[in-house]
Amino acid sequence: MAALRNVLALIGLLALMAGSYAYLKYKPIYDAYRPMLTEVRQIGPEKMKSMMESWDIPALIRLGDELDPRAPEVYKTMLERLIETKNSADATVWKVPVEEGLSVEDVEASMKTIANEHNIKNVGELPLSEQVRLMTDEEQRFLKIYMFCNPLTAMNMVQHSDAYSAYLPCRISLIEDKEGKLWLYALDMDMMIWGGATLPDYLQEEALSVRSIIKDIMERAAEGDF
Repeated sequence: MAALRNVLALIGLLALMAGSYAYLKYKPIYDAYRPMLTEVRQIGPEKMKSMMESWDIPALIRLGDELDPRAPEVYKTMLERLIETKNSADATVWKVPVEEGLSVEDVEASMKTIANEHNIKNVGELPLSEQVRLMTDEEQRFLKIYMFCNPLTAMNMVQHSDAYSAYLPCRISLIEDKEGKLWLYALDMDMMIWGGATLPDYLQEEALSVRSIIKDIMERAAEGDF
């Protein structure tokens, strides 16, 4: 009987240790996602159960150990945007409001100057609203897409994964919203950098450099900086 009690005590100790380890390891992830549990509760248990029946839960648990440490933060931000906007496009972009009083020409000139400062190439422009105006003979709210690229970084990203070619080149759009205000939009690069397994050091350094440049172009051009 004493031996049985010892075994049970050992099992209890191991369970306590395992529980403590799990709590310490996953508490930051739980804390990050806790504000969204209210949304999950609103879905309801039956609908949630139906959704989860198609999930590979063990694979999802393993995935948590294989992703970059910043992945939970990245996906938390995306989910918060999705909950707020109900729009997957809004969830995956950066947007910066252009200061009042700045014209399209002011913002364009700023972007080109700042891109040259960073030695990143302007590889193309797509004047969508102008093209649609010519096709329909009707005025359109302004929309133009500007494409920037560092060829060496681009090829290094594709060497790592062909799928990165879909992210190329880096694009910034200048758009006039329905109220007449100008905004700058770009794809949120955080998911590409931190959303999966940690990138090799050399590649992460290059990707972070491009991320910094694109955000600098957006933020400074939105203020009319040169």
